[in-house]
Formats: sequence, C-alpha cells, structure tokens
Amino acid sequence: MNDPVDPVRAWHRLAGICVLLDGFHALKHAVRFGAEVPVAVTADRRAALALADELAPDVRDTLDALLSEVPQGTYASLVPRPHPTAVAALAVRPSREANLRTLAHAPRGAPVVVLDQPRNLGNAGAVIRLAAGFGATGVVTTGTLDPWHPTVVRGGAGLHFATAVERLGVDELPRGPLFALDPEGEDIRGVKLPDDAVLAFGSERSGLSAALRARTDHLLALPMRPQVSSYNLATSVAMTLYHWSATGGAPAS
Repeated sequence: MNDPVDPVRAWHRLAGICVLLDGFHALKHAVRFGAEVPVAVTADRRAALALADELAPDVRDTLDALLSEVPQGTYASLVPRPHPTAVAALAVRPSREANLRTLAHAPRGAPVVVLDQPRNLGNAGAVIRLAAGFGATGVVTTGTLDPWHPTVVRGGAGLHFATAVERLGVDELPRGPLFALDPEGEDIRGVKLPDDAVLAFGSERSGLSAALRARTDHLLALPMRPQVSSYNLATSVAMTLYHWSATGGAPAS
C-alpha cells in the first residue's frame, strides 16, 4: 500500500487544475474511457477493490494500482460531499482542442447533443451520462453553465470521458443538420434522424434561444399527452436519442 502522505500532497497540488471524480462509479467509468488519473484515494481500499471485483473486473487491476488508502477523516477533508463508496480521484480534463476535433470530425457516426442555455447542473450531468450511453459524439452547452462543473461531473458519473463535452457559442456549433426540439415542431415519429445530426434542446425555463432558433433547420416535437406542458430535459434527450437509435442509428461499440 502506498504511503498516504504522498497522495494527499499530490491531491492538494492538483485539485485546482484537475477534474474531481466523486465516487467509485465515476472513477470506474473514467478509467474505462481512458482518463489520465494522477491520484485516487479511498478510505477503505479493501471495500473499493471488492466493488471492482463485483462490478468492474475489467479495470480492477488498474484501480488496484491507482488507489491509495487514507484515513476516513483525511478522505472527507478532500471532497466537498463524501461519497458512500468512500472513493475519490482527480483526472486530467481532455484538451479543448481534442474535443473540438472530435465534434468537427466528418463524417460523424453519431449525433451531437446541444443544450441551449441550460440552467440545472444535475440535468446537464444526466444528459452527458445519457449521451455516453447512446454513443453520441458529444454534448455541447451554450450560455453560462460550465459542463465541467463538479456537480455536472458528479451527475455524469465519470462519463464526461466517454464523449466530447464542451461549451460553445451558437455560432461555433458543429456542422450538420440542426434539429431542435420544440412543441410547435413536426412529430419526431415521422422523421429519421441522420447520424451527423445536431440535436438541440432549449433551457428548462425558456426553451430555445432566438439565436439557436434562427440557425435551426428542422423543428421537431416529442409526442405528449394534451395538457402536459413539458418533459424533464434529460427525458427529452433520452427520447430523442432513442428515436435516433431505433430508426437506424446505433450506440458506438
């Protein structure tokens, strides 16, 4: 077992420049998708590796090499909200340049999801987790919300490293036919979404911004019972990505 002094020193040195992976599952996913993890700690190494044996044998050896055990109080002092699994790590954020290359790559094999001026950090994290699960090329936010905020990363369960995540202006969005979800749009059930689609979703409160609406090629509507006003943002994204995958698209292998 590593000397606990070294990982704590490394943590304090890197905390301001790395991404916090909060909990076993965030670390597991980040490692699976190639994240560079310079330091990982746990208050119970045996329990963490038992979880790896049960839930992530594919990365068990990597986690065995990464995890350093520290006292419970030390672990709790390193994270804002101690996770029930008592595991935390710091990962190097992918470069903006690399993410932009991924988003701009042509031809794309899967859509890009755009959250237009989102407000809720938890919703953004849930969308990133969904996008990773469906094999989307990436998730882009416009507006002021930071898609790499610790609360968003926590909600994404480490899957920021499985898809390209960036904040861009509307005028910087990746190329491709832009389909925006709007109650006044065409029923999505009659539309086949191409793999290079850009799928845009308005904010939880105000819907699509004027700037994004002006760039939209197609307005689409999700089926909804009369007198129901809206779906949760993550639900709307899930329904749309499922429609894409069910009509010809498929999650990346």
